[in-house]
Amino acid sequence: MEVKNIDILSRKYRRQQLLLSVVLYSLGLIIDRVWFLDRLIYPLVVSVVFTLVVSYVSGFVWLRVAKQAPDSLPTFYTASSGFRLLLGLAVMFVYYLVAGRPAMLVFVLVFMAFYIVSLVHHSVFFARVMNK
Repeated sequence: MEVKNIDILSRKYRRQQLLLSVVLYSLGLIIDRVWFLDRLIYPLVVSVVFTLVVSYVSGFVWLRVAKQAPDSLPTFYTASSGFRLLLGLAVMFVYYLVAGRPAMLVFVLVFMAFYIVSLVHHSVFFARVMNK
């Protein structure tokens, strides 16, 4: 891959992830306001921050690995998924310590929606990149 293409792909990945996060956040806000739940705001904020931070870091690390050591990309994909899982578990544990047990069901449902969409996007995007 050319360096210019790598930069474009990295920006495209981060932009798509931002768009997905905004769409999920907006959908969550609509659900929260239509059914008067008033319990989704904190889980939505934590989930969107987690998703954006992990995707932006992942995008920048992929950019560096693709430029400097393209043979290490398969290792990057595995490590990225493992890091995302461990960080997600840590976020859920901290939220449990802060919010307590009653709030966890709502948080886990919201967080898992963001996590799964982010993971699917990551997998599909980089599978297409590797096939080209």
